[in-house]
Amino acid sequence: QLHLMESGGGLVQPGGSLRLSCAASGTTLDYYTIAWFRQAPGKEREGVSCISARGVNGNYADSVKGRFTISRDTGKKTVYLQMNNLKPEDTAVYYCATEWSPRSIFCVRDYGHYKDWGQGIQVTVSD
Repeated sequence: QLHLMESGGGLVQPGGSLRLSCAASGTTLDYYTIAWFRQAPGKEREGVSCISARGVNGNYADSVKGRFTISRDTGKKTVYLQMNNLKPEDTAVYYCATEWSPRSIFCVRDYGHYKDWGQGIQVTVSD
């Protein structure tokens, strides 16, 4: 049974950086695809990035490509989203989510594919 908890959000100035963490409890993430989503007020939930159980490189939304990086620690207990050169439009509640997919090489950023979700964490980019 997998539980997820996000941390690392907060307030940052435009151009700044944050690193979000998604900590897993109950099991490691070895056999899971994991994704980061975000939702801003009045907007649809957006798939920011995902990485498969076997994948090395992440899949990114065009809006964050080149600025955000998804990664896992070596113990596969935590997944990160490094966010650089943040923009005001990055302001949103960010969620991590997983699906059990032990053999996947690729991933999708559609929220309907994900079963387990963290509670979300606020990221605010503002002067």
